[in-house]
Amino acid sequence: MSSLHQVNPNIAADYVEVGRWLQSFATSHAKRENDHVEVEVDTAGPRAGRSYGLRLHLAGRVAPPASAAPIELTFTEVADGRTRFAWCAALADRVRATTRALLADASAGRRVSS
Repeated sequence: MSSLHQVNPNIAADYVEVGRWLQSFATSHAKRENDHVEVEVDTAGPRAGRSYGLRLHLAGRVAPPASAAPIELTFTEVADGRTRFAWCAALADRVRATTRALLADASAGRRVSS
């Protein structure tokens, strides 16, 4: 698998750059629901160069919870998808829905994860 992906013939995007885009995109949509939500994009271990694991954090709570898999996105999926409106809209909806669930959990006083 190549660590370089071309959005158009003149602009190459590597794994790190695509990860930064994902971090920024997810953060902007999560913060539309609540300014205090933070986004973690995991790129370590077996994900390095291949995929991203996305989790949202708020006041010691995590979504998806640590006991569950994060939102998993492959490098190719994000690199290709970031240029397509429908894909971006679907990811934005997913991030915002996860954020709303995290907020509901926080307001109910339940603990999702430490």
